[in-house]
Formats: sequence, C-alpha cells, structure tokens
Amino acid sequence: MFTRFFPLWVSLCAFLALLKPELFTWFAGPWITYGLGGIMLGMGLTLKWSDFTQVLKTPSWVVFGMLLQFTLMPLLGWGLGILFELPPFFAVGLILVACCPGGTASNVIAYLAKANVALSVAMTTCSTLAAIILTPLLTASFSGSYLEVDAWGLFYSTLKVVLIPVTLGVILNQYFSKFTQKIIPYSPPVAVLLIVLIVASIIGQGKEIILSSGLNLIAAIMCLHFLGFLVGYGLSAIVLKNKAVSKTIAIEVGMQNSGLGAVLARENFTNPATAIPSALSSLVHSIYGSIFAAIVQKNKQ
Repeated sequence: MFTRFFPLWVSLCAFLALLKPELFTWFAGPWITYGLGGIMLGMGLTLKWSDFTQVLKTPSWVVFGMLLQFTLMPLLGWGLGILFELPPFFAVGLILVACCPGGTASNVIAYLAKANVALSVAMTTCSTLAAIILTPLLTASFSGSYLEVDAWGLFYSTLKVVLIPVTLGVILNQYFSKFTQKIIPYSPPVAVLLIVLIVASIIGQGKEIILSSGLNLIAAIMCLHFLGFLVGYGLSAIVLKNKAVSKTIAIEVGMQNSGLGAVLARENFTNPATAIPSALSSLVHSIYGSIFAAIVQKNKQ
C-alpha cells in the first residue's frame, strides 16, 4: 500500500519542502548519492541473469522502446528548453533528466496499469545499462549551446551510481537467493522513501528559485512527460500493434530516472539549481503515471 501511494508521498513531501525546507534539507550532499545507490541496489536485488531472456524473446519491443527513450525525450528536453526560454542552468537540467533512462517507479506504474511488467523491468534494466554511455553523451551533445558539459565526469558518476550497485544486487540475488528473498519485499518501499527524500531535499534547497522563476520550468516539465506518455503510446500502438506493450513503452518513455538526473546534476554542475528540474520531474511523472494507469485500467485497453 505504501508503494502504491508513491505519487501522494512525493507530492506531499514536495509541498512540505516548500513550506519547511529544514524538514528535508538535512538529506543532502553525499546522502543523495548514497540514496540513489540504494535504489539501484534494490533494483538489482529483484533481477537475475535469466530475466534478460525477456530481451531475447522480444528484442524488437525492447529496442523500439529504448529508441524512443533516447531520441524522443532528449529532443523534447532540448526543444522545450528553447520554447520556454529557460535559463541555462534549468535548460541543461531539463536536458539531463530527459536523457536519463527509465526508473524503478515505472515498474510500479506498469503493474498498476496491468501492462507487461516483465517487459517494463527488461526495458528499465537495459536502458539503465545503456545510460552509462548514452546519458553523458546525449546530455553533452544537446547542452552544447548552453555551456560546456564534462561528458567523462557524467560517465564516471553514472558508472558509480548505476552499474556498480545494480551489478552487486544481481550477484547477491543470483548466489545468495535465500538472503535476498528475505529483504526483497522491503526493496520497493525503501526505494519510494529514498526517492521522496531526494526530491524533497532538492526542492527544499531550491525553494527560493522555484518560487521566483520556476513557472516556465514546471510548464516545460509537464509538457515533457505528457508528450513522452502520449507519443510513446501512439507510436508504439501504430508500429507494434499490441496494446499491453504500447502501455508499457509509454510508461517507460514517459517516466525517467529523475533520481539519477539529480545526482548527476549535483556531482557535475556547480550551480545547484541544475538539479531542480530532476526533482520536479519526479513529482510530475509520478502524478502522470498514476493518472495514466487509472485511465488505461478504466478503458480496459
């Protein structure tokens, strides 16, 4: 139940962070990096090497979803930054989160939407691993008009907070399954708690800039994820002609690993406001994901 109400917790704590930042700003600095590492470790604990057979069974589904993930979203992030005339630190932050892979929250939404959960997990896993190279590369490419981006710094950070904890989780689950089976039930709620803390902390720290100049940014983020869901579903339905798969791809494309975006922004950019788009992104895509799940369930698509 705690995990199901993930959008509520994110929204509530984000609002509280604007009212009383000190409730959450203590979760800062290295704690944000450790928090994301914990989320990625939890994701790895739910996986085994055999889970990747889903990719071999339906490679076209996974490849098409990842193609949308790493083309549509970065292009939207770049274009919306220009359309809404965002300042450089917001524009780069928006591009960064748009270049991130799918997050673990998408697997929860896929379950609630009665989509293809196995495909969701496979896509999240593959896009996460691909992001080690693609997220730094795409962010640096699309951000060039704003400022110089250290692609190698982004690559190192992604390697540290994604590949190492996910691989460790998979190894533990593969060879110490009795131990991992006892702690796996706690993994989703812990991931929710850590995401909420990361988001609320960044929003609390950026309270003044959000309240003074964040309206255009919020509008851009709302458009980014809305179009991610809409175009992701529409193109998948046209090309793949499978409603369950189309729902899954829409969720994966529309929901980014905003926690990763926040950590990469904090570790690689001097302006702390660069992490704010990722924090707001987590709030927006969680609400959209819940609405999407409710709509497709109601229509039994």
